[in-house]
Amino acid sequence: ELPRATLMAGDLAKTVDFFSFGTNDLTQTTWGLSRDDSGGFLPQYMARDLVGLDPFMSLDQDGVGELMRIAVDRGRATRPGIKLGICGEHGGDPSSIHFCERIGLDYISCSPFRVP
Repeated sequence: ELPRATLMAGDLAKTVDFFSFGTNDLTQTTWGLSRDDSGGFLPQYMARDLVGLDPFMSLDQDGVGELMRIAVDRGRATRPGIKLGICGEHGGDPSSIHFCERIGLDYISCSPFRVP
């Protein structure tokens, strides 16, 4: 759930059996935005094409996704059989699901109301 944890994934993998990316919190800490407060300004950013998609609804593949990819690579380099997945709202977004599959995650979890 923290950018530093994704960068330290190789070390973390020495002592854990799985990574479960909390994508909601990882998005908040990577973007420096509160999901609860962003509704007041994020739609205006999107209307002005400053932000393509709401990063709390569809995974920011270039930023948050790159951190996840780093963690996957470093975690699997240390522990090849480590189980990797996500938990959060992004698990109900088809584009985010496809991204997770492409980087080699093993499972996806999300709220029932977000199941596509």
